[in-house]
Amino acid sequence: MLLAIDCGNTNTVFSIWDGEGFIATWRTSTEHQRTADQYYVWLSTLMAFQGIKAEITDVIISSTVPRVVFNLRVLSDRYFKTRPIVVGRPECLLPIDVRVDPGTAVGPDRLVNTVAGFDKFGGDLVIVDFGTATTFDVVASDGAYIGGVIAPGVNLSLEALHQAAAALPHVDISRPQSVVGTNTVACMQSGVFWGYVGLVREICDRIKGERDRPMRIVATGGLAPLFQQSVPLFDAYDEFLTMHGLTVIYTYNKARAHAE
Repeated sequence: MLLAIDCGNTNTVFSIWDGEGFIATWRTSTEHQRTADQYYVWLSTLMAFQGIKAEITDVIISSTVPRVVFNLRVLSDRYFKTRPIVVGRPECLLPIDVRVDPGTAVGPDRLVNTVAGFDKFGGDLVIVDFGTATTFDVVASDGAYIGGVIAPGVNLSLEALHQAAAALPHVDISRPQSVVGTNTVACMQSGVFWGYVGLVREICDRIKGERDRPMRIVATGGLAPLFQQSVPLFDAYDEFLTMHGLTVIYTYNKARAHAE
């Protein structure tokens, strides 16, 4: 069994893959202080609670938080007796090219999403990921990662409004009943919601114009359905796009290792 770990700035997702599909997925907050022992107690407790007796034989990790990787590697070594594949490390091979400026470090999550998007939808894609940041990743016709756009995340923008303006409360994102708000909360929700609709649409349209070819828009991240239900922005939505990409990279590396 494969344990796929996607560590983001806010949350870390653990999924168990049996070679055909994910049999379990759990989410926890990302904390660099958490030790390998704590990860194992948390994970083994959840597995026992759900009656999962899978034996973890392999681990793959994608992390945008470098300080967390050490303890995840220890978790893999100590408790699963396997050396993990870490996306972004030289020994982790990718089934795609990365065509960016020399010396540019691309976030592992963006590479994983590119691999997943090309595997599931083919090339000429814009992948919009609603995470701590809202990222737009451009996938060429041959599957190569060729760059993208980074904007502040939706919740990050709401939190910034709350922290920077003493009179503004903390609010959750939702679709307002009307564009013009008649109270502070509604005004803030309208500004962020419709502002991000405009942001996503404008950036995607400009990417399409710059590429001068048809491009499909694929979304991932928990807030994507909220926007899609109100205004059709995306051609497809995949909640587990990143986790799928990890399985593709794992399979690719295993095949290359066996071929050598």
